[in-house]
Amino acid sequence: MAKLSLFERRRRRVRTALRKRGGARPRLSVHRSGRHIYAQVIDDAAGRTVAAASTLGVSASGANIDAAVEVGRKIAEAAVAAGVTTVVFDRGGYLFHGRVKALADAARAGGLEF
Repeated sequence: MAKLSLFERRRRRVRTALRKRGGARPRLSVHRSGRHIYAQVIDDAAGRTVAAASTLGVSASGANIDAAVEVGRKIAEAAVAAGVTTVVFDRGGYLFHGRVKALADAARAGGLEF
């Protein structure tokens, strides 16, 4: 078996911690690329995506902090409309700063609790 990258090790560590203390709450999962940032609220118990938002569908262009804030607002609106107010934040293997932190702060301001 090949040695895991640091990113993959962080990702597995975060997911394991979420499973231990997340319980039945849906998961707010974040993915970022060089051009876009994506967020999904996933109900793992039912195996379905409750809400999704990305820079592909918002007015802000690119994957900068302003775009991440806009995606955070959109995901919070969509999740609250679907009846989800409490989630666990799955940052994946990304460090909690910059775009990921901006998205999380905007989602909190939009009504999500985590």
